[in-house]
Amino acid sequence: MPEGPWYEDVATPALLRAARDRYRAAIRAALGGAGFDDMPRNGAYVVGGMARTGSPMSEVIKQLGVSKQTAGQLVDTLVQRGYLERAVDPADRRRLSIALTERGQAAAATVRSTVDGVDAWLVARVGRERFEHARATLAAIIEGDPDEEGAPV
Repeated sequence: MPEGPWYEDVATPALLRAARDRYRAAIRAALGGAGFDDMPRNGAYVVGGMARTGSPMSEVIKQLGVSKQTAGQLVDTLVQRGYLERAVDPADRRRLSIALTERGQAAAATVRSTVDGVDAWLVARVGRERFEHARATLAAIIEGDPDEEGAPV
């Protein structure tokens, strides 16, 4: 029987996946409770990302890491369900701009408050310093230089 904490024998990717699933379940429950039970898979990431950073849709989709076809289907679904709207870009009539609707903004606010709530729960459990250390560790994984010796590709 292991003497240390239960998570010592769990692979880091498995821990990351389980942690992501905790956030996902909390967000899905909050969206459902707020009347956004038709939010498609990855939709919360898109509307939340657009609202939080103001990034263009193309940047949010790039961060999501899905194919152009999958991204197009997701945008179509979000438009059909009233979270996003498409309009001709006034600066370049060959392009479409995509923006959050009021419904999309409300859903994004639900996502944000839920994430803030989970974060607050974590801080209460492990303390601010350990929480910020975990975030810095995750950022190091994300920002890793692929040319650094021993770094993942």
